[in-house]
Amino acid sequence: MPAKLWQPSATRVANSNMTALQQRIERTFDIELADYQALHQWSLDQPERFWSTAWDQMGVVAESKGDRVLLDHDKMPGARWFPDARLNFAENLLKYRGPEDALVFRSEANTGRTVSRDSLYQQVASVAAFLRAQGVEAGDRVAGFMPNMPETIVAMLAAASIGAVWSSSSPDFGVRGVVDRFGQIEPKVLFTANGYFYNGKFLDSLAKVTEFLQELPSVEKVVVVDFENPRQPVSLSIENAVSYADALKASSDASLQFEQLPFDHPLYIMYSSGTTGVPKCIVHGAGGSLLQHLKEQQFHVDLREGDRFFYFTTCGWMMWNWLVTGLASGATLLLYDGSPFYPNGEVIFDFADETNMNILGTSAKFIDAVAKSDVRPAQTHQLASVRSILSTGSTLSPESFQFVYDHIKDDVCLSSVSGGTDILACFVGGNPTLPVYKGELQCRILGMATEVFDDQGKSVTGEKGELVCTQPFPSMPVGFWNDPDGKKYHRAYFARYPNVWCHGDFVELTASGGMVIHGRSDTVLNPGGVRIGTAEIYRQVERHAEVQESLVIGQQWDNDTRVVLFVTLRNNAQLDDELVARIKRSIRTNCTPRHVPAKVIAVADIPRTKSGKIVELAVRNVVHGEPVKNKEALANPDALEHFANLGELQS
Repeated sequence: MPAKLWQPSATRVANSNMTALQQRIERTFDIELADYQALHQWSLDQPERFWSTAWDQMGVVAESKGDRVLLDHDKMPGARWFPDARLNFAENLLKYRGPEDALVFRSEANTGRTVSRDSLYQQVASVAAFLRAQGVEAGDRVAGFMPNMPETIVAMLAAASIGAVWSSSSPDFGVRGVVDRFGQIEPKVLFTANGYFYNGKFLDSLAKVTEFLQELPSVEKVVVVDFENPRQPVSLSIENAVSYADALKASSDASLQFEQLPFDHPLYIMYSSGTTGVPKCIVHGAGGSLLQHLKEQQFHVDLREGDRFFYFTTCGWMMWNWLVTGLASGATLLLYDGSPFYPNGEVIFDFADETNMNILGTSAKFIDAVAKSDVRPAQTHQLASVRSILSTGSTLSPESFQFVYDHIKDDVCLSSVSGGTDILACFVGGNPTLPVYKGELQCRILGMATEVFDDQGKSVTGEKGELVCTQPFPSMPVGFWNDPDGKKYHRAYFARYPNVWCHGDFVELTASGGMVIHGRSDTVLNPGGVRIGTAEIYRQVERHAEVQESLVIGQQWDNDTRVVLFVTLRNNAQLDDELVARIKRSIRTNCTPRHVPAKVIAVADIPRTKSGKIVELAVRNVVHGEPVKNKEALANPDALEHFANLGELQS
């Protein structure tokens, strides 16, 4: 059993939303549930009762809920949730009114403003009226090429109030990356800022917009937001463009109408990473997204009205969509746009103290980078209001777990969560009523029949295998865009195990009910026929102070596969024989001889996606002389050049 790093107090457990839900279920159905494991199992044994009760407990606003909860429960895909419900996603996020803060925004350039609940509501009403005047109707697509700023949320909510489908990309995407995404879905209206700040520089967005609009003939109107002063008209050189300020003025007295739509009416179009080809367009429904987010936030994060809720994200990552739903619980959203390390690594922690942040969400890579810097927030910041830290994006190493409690805050629920863009939600994550064990995600999420299958499709505990979900859940995609017969959708998740969602993560269910993520299934190494998760190697390699980051692949060699490790080094360190020997020794000692790389090679940079995930598959393709089909999906595509024609790989 790994070390226990945190235990919630009895008071915290008693006052949690999770306990309130359990008590409601026990009263309503006259049962006793001994612990979380029992509650989770009941949510799977009684899915209709669970989701109906959760709907009521979470305060979902709807014209009608309907009596039927789940049809065709034995079909994946094919199951239908709340088939008689009529609701509007935006109405749920705007149900809290008043002078209280809805959004608090800061940028790297110290641009900042606060938007009240009433002001947010009125801005959404104005933009929705503007969109209606442009002929936008339910089912039309509205796109955002926007920084993480309040006006992005306004535009999304305005689109959702009509029933239009929102899709966004962060402005650091290149022209081809935008066209590969928006070109497939044909948006009618595009929102963009005139630019944004990153690493101390203002970066213009409009040159890119002008270029990619030439390949997006569907766009009939462009709305341009001035990044530093959105209420200020922008000088426009783009055809059919209007400034955000003028759009607001044109509809300043508008009232907000919420179209009541079916539960599975499309809300968002999200995109696969696109590192192996043109991104898949994943369509998510309004009802399923709302229920999943509310469940995860209210019960697994313990989010409540008045909380100040932060996640470091761009608008090209699903965590932006997830964060925004916090409005439906009455939380104040804290938005930050810019580099989390400019001018130094204390920026996010400064923001936490300044805003009395309650929930601090970030990526595993951010925590790892802070650990490898000289930033020690426990010594320099109060963080008195922070009660939960959330981490996702990649595997949070046991050492990073320890770092949080040693050097950020010792009394905090550290929730490493895992799910994905595919479901716009989580399979495993946090729980404020359970202890935190070093290196483990705390629990399987309520209502998710998450299991681990071995190669024969048998459910296992304490063994590594495939993360699967054996029952339907509300946020299964409505489908893929331009996939009328559903073949692409089926092939993506259901081809390996019939009627079972196979997510593509290589994981292990622990005796405590938690989970360890060992890496993506498609990057699992297979030397000598033994499956090895890449996260196991990263954990050992990145413990060495000289190593900044690492990436490992399997290289085809001598009719087998050999492990090749690439490292970037910090503080002018050198990859000499002594360091290579130490790295190999730690891997051999703490893993197995099979894990030890045949080659350890220093490179100048490691390629990653826009959301910060390293891309082993792209590197593997380069090493084997195969094409990388969509370099535009990468944040730093030039890094791939470091892996081409490496002489060390030929010996």
